[in-house]
Amino acid sequence: MARGYRFELVKLFSQWRTRLLLLASWIAPAVFVAAVSQQSTLPTDTLFGRWMLATGWAGPLVTLGFAGTWALPLLTSVAVGDVFASEDRLGTWRHLLVAVRSPRRIFVAKALAGLTLILLLVAGLACSSTVGGLAAVGNHPLVGLDGHALAPSDAAGKVLLAWVCVLAPTLALAAIGLLGSIALGNSPMGLLMPTLVALTMQFAQMLPLPVAVRLALPGYAFIAWNGLFTGPAQVGPLLIGVVVGLLWAVTATVLAYRLFVRRDFTQPTDDGSGRRALTAGALPLVGLLAMTVAVVAAASPATGDGIEQEKVQRSVATAFAHLYRTQTEQLHRPDVTEAQLKATAACTKGSEGTGAQGPGNDWRCVVSWHLPDVEATGQAIYQLDVAADGRYVADGDGPKEVNGYFLVRTPNGDAPNPLWQFDGNVELLSATPKG
Repeated sequence: MARGYRFELVKLFSQWRTRLLLLASWIAPAVFVAAVSQQSTLPTDTLFGRWMLATGWAGPLVTLGFAGTWALPLLTSVAVGDVFASEDRLGTWRHLLVAVRSPRRIFVAKALAGLTLILLLVAGLACSSTVGGLAAVGNHPLVGLDGHALAPSDAAGKVLLAWVCVLAPTLALAAIGLLGSIALGNSPMGLLMPTLVALTMQFAQMLPLPVAVRLALPGYAFIAWNGLFTGPAQVGPLLIGVVVGLLWAVTATVLAYRLFVRRDFTQPTDDGSGRRALTAGALPLVGLLAMTVAVVAAASPATGDGIEQEKVQRSVATAFAHLYRTQTEQLHRPDVTEAQLKATAACTKGSEGTGAQGPGNDWRCVVSWHLPDVEATGQAIYQLDVAADGRYVADGDGPKEVNGYFLVRTPNGDAPNPLWQFDGNVELLSATPKG
């Protein structure tokens, strides 16, 4: 087994595309993060993009968001989508079987070689983007998705954990790539299978799906790591996403193994078929999806799409209170605690008053708060764009002295008013808060 594993590693790493991918994954993120962190215009439409000038820990999170959407599915397709199909194209199966004499050892060696490459690629993306961000901006606190500041040590731990958690959906895509490479043979569809599955999951996440369906998709952990950056951390959806991703990885790998060891290598033309891919690959995975949807639906306290009025109001009020304290400190005003502020939010969606729910860009929230020794109640208006996955962007709509656009002086230079625009996250899995 050790000799077979080394042999497959040599074959894999001798390919120019593998070397190019490794070089790009260990260099390109650092260059990208460092370059963007020096620009005056930031990718504010990307999660944590608006904080890239404030802390180096925002860079690896921006990279992680991009990697989960595009980079990791593409890298997985190249790493494992062709690991078995290449033998079909070259017609080398019989020679390999004569040398190794065991289909089982061949499968394990190839799977381990692909896994090794994937781990190196993910490690490169994480390390490179972190080094680039810290070198360009520095080791400063990171603002979480509920407005509270994370100390550099806490930010480092959560960034590392977020990258570790996305290994689960990455391994699920890799296992699907192995299955496609075996079931479809030298067809190019085997190489594209992880990317096609990832694109399908991304499209599904944009739809107002029930919470149970959304969490049961194998790629949900690509999104659920956001919950690590709230206080308290929203670990429930993340744990479900990781477990589902690992379950898909194991199931797809077992299906690929069974299909491989039963293959007739004496016929050079037997290199995969659409019927075999459907019956031995697609149908069992569809059954797994149905089973996980049922289990999550039975165990989840949330109903519908999980975006409800009370949850949005609680999230906006919490984020506003944290960021108000940040603004107070930056403007050198007397400190005030969240308990003293007693911030609350009243949110509506379009023409809906009570019972508003669902994603959309027509949410409007009026935040109210109190200051010590001040009788008048302060109020600020926000327009919210709430995505189907629970992430939202709050845009200040007055009064301009509170949440309008103006620059404030920070230890890292001038920065926009923290209450002007901020990102937040609604925990889809939780039950509706009461009171």
